[in-house]
Amino acid sequence: MTEEPRLADVQCISPAGLHRMAYTEWGDPDNPRVLIAVHGLSRVGRDFDNLARALSDVYRVVCPDVVGRGRSDWLPNPMLYQVPTYVSDMVTLIARLNPKTLHWFGTSMGGLIGMGLASLPGNPIERMILNDVGPVVKAEALKRLEQYFGQRMHFASVAEAEHYLRTVSAPFGPHTDAEWRYLTEVVLKADTNGWVLHYDPKLAIPFQAANAANPGAGDLLLWDVYDKIRCPTLVVRGALSDLLSKETHAEMGERGPRARLATIEGVGHAPTFMHADQIGIAREFLLLQDESPHG
Repeated sequence: MTEEPRLADVQCISPAGLHRMAYTEWGDPDNPRVLIAVHGLSRVGRDFDNLARALSDVYRVVCPDVVGRGRSDWLPNPMLYQVPTYVSDMVTLIARLNPKTLHWFGTSMGGLIGMGLASLPGNPIERMILNDVGPVVKAEALKRLEQYFGQRMHFASVAEAEHYLRTVSAPFGPHTDAEWRYLTEVVLKADTNGWVLHYDPKLAIPFQAANAANPGAGDLLLWDVYDKIRCPTLVVRGALSDLLSKETHAEMGERGPRARLATIEGVGHAPTFMHADQIGIAREFLLLQDESPHG
């Protein structure tokens, strides 16, 4: 089993030109069985180190930094920081990896990207986990994210940054001091004044533009996308989630891919899958014997 990841990147294209998407890779580089794990809105691929390490015995696990985040490039046109761009980048990454079998794990935004790709005819995803996200994104959760996402935060020390992250990421649920420190360190970059968050602050511009165009908008509805998915799917919900409601979670088991459902108690948005019990949920589903896709 590979204990440390390999660092790589792939060149992608958007209407604004070329950009580089970085990723970490675990396990045998020749393994034709690939798991792509994609992080949430303000996070990075290194969030999945524990999950990737645990699954690298059976997968080549690839964890990208979605463009605008982590080690990946920033886009000159911030209005391209949207799911269609991210789906296009993932298609390029998949072409680079050339897997024989492709499975997907997506947390929050990573799940929306997976839904977008898995809804397309001829897509390569054979099995998918959606972590605390679905076709109804609650308006109150979007408002909570807007309160801090994209702000230009500066921290004098890692400890100061950790205090901030513990506050805004409290819905992740209980973690050890070492785990909180890790979750902090992977989203920091050093600058001349101390530390800053890893992402392009302009990522928030598409959110702001959408709100300005439709200030009274409610929940984000994507059932037309979800209903086109046919691969076996597991939807994991944090029991305290403000983004994926209990009602939407249940409905996801009845329509579209008729997903299997799991709930993690004591956690909101979103489970980090750093812990053995959560990793076990993912492993059990991903390694199930092949199922026929739902009709």
